[in-house]
Amino acid sequence: MAGARQPIEVILANGKKHLTKDEITARKNTEVKPIMDDIVAPDYLTKKQKEEFRKLSEQLIKLKIMGETDVDALARYIVANGFYINAVKQMRKPENKNDPFRLEKWAKIQERYFKQARSSANDLGLSISSRCRLVVPEAVPSTTVENKFKRFEKGVDTNE
Repeated sequence: MAGARQPIEVILANGKKHLTKDEITARKNTEVKPIMDDIVAPDYLTKKQKEEFRKLSEQLIKLKIMGETDVDALARYIVANGFYINAVKQMRKPENKNDPFRLEKWAKIQERYFKQARSSANDLGLSISSRCRLVVPEAVPSTTVENKFKRFEKGVDTNE
């Protein structure tokens, strides 16, 4: 079974596949690039959530992995993460710590929002493992190696 289609930059950086210039140009022209013109936080986010949205979206734009179509995915992550943090705070309260039924209720809520936040984070490249799949390796510059048989060529002066 074939793996997921990789961007041409990844293929070239890995250096394992030999493509002609025409094939490289064709692949570059057919690849989908994110549109980063008008990324604005959705209206349903609170003021604090919008600030977090701006901060994260700026970082994702610098990595060139977020586009306008990812706005709602990032907003869902921020909402789920906020509810997760709230559930953790509720679990730490003494009245909830001492009541096993209330603690269990908050633990279920925490688990639900943790799963939602983790899923959204993986989709956006916000986790370490998902970012490793998105990182384009840098091409290793080829070093020119001196030909050790050059001195045997005809007409080459070896006394230099």
